[in-house]
Amino acid sequence: MRDMLDLTAYPLDRPDSPEWQALVTRCQADLARDGMFNLPGFMNSDVAQAAAQMLAAKFESESFRHEREHNIYFLKSIPELPEDHPALTRFQTSNNTLCEDQLQETPMVRLYHWEPFAQFLAATMEMPALFPMDDPLSGVNTMSYREGQALNWHFDRSEFTTTLLLQAPEQGGEFIYRTDLRSETDPNYAGVARLLRGEDPEVRSLDVTPGTLNVFRGKNTPHRVGNVRGDRARVISVFSFYDRPGVAFTEQERLGFYGRAG
Repeated sequence: MRDMLDLTAYPLDRPDSPEWQALVTRCQADLARDGMFNLPGFMNSDVAQAAAQMLAAKFESESFRHEREHNIYFLKSIPELPEDHPALTRFQTSNNTLCEDQLQETPMVRLYHWEPFAQFLAATMEMPALFPMDDPLSGVNTMSYREGQALNWHFDRSEFTTTLLLQAPEQGGEFIYRTDLRSETDPNYAGVARLLRGEDPEVRSLDVTPGTLNVFRGKNTPHRVGNVRGDRARVISVFSFYDRPGVAFTEQERLGFYGRAG
């Protein structure tokens, strides 16, 4: 793993060391303050860029183009809101996706199944353990966003999201978010409407460099990716972990996300 990762700055391979504990403590503090933490240079930038270049042909010939219109909740309706409520404004999202079975022998799959990675993430989240998915397609996905494509405003359905940027675009593709817009007890529909009208002064933007690991609590923090501009795609891997082993998507879910069941 030392050929792939900066294990000097980020000693995931030494979970009993003071340096590992200091890193976990720093990440926990960032999560509490910002709802995320970032580890720039977590993967060596040349390894990340080589992985993106290696996948370019697969994106052209094998990827699933995922396009959908959706609201920020990824729901057809909210019972307490009228259909024309501004919090239900609809947007377009578009990307191209490669699944785990198309990513074999890549550094992303090696990282995903490296046990110290899940152990570290669980510690930062103050969870007893995390486990990779038992699913041929879904554990690791890599997405490409070309010019005009974007991931639009949404709340995540999972407790946290783990991503690794492989390649940045020439322009755009920034990570845009608004920390803690809602809570478990307050959906804050008026605040969501202000956000979607572009009237929320607490929206923040983050430019991430290739090789950066981002761990993000997106359940109550809406976020999106800015439109990509230029000839170079934004390429990012997403890792899915759960608090129990054996989790897999249904065939129907795989068809919806990837256009195939296996």
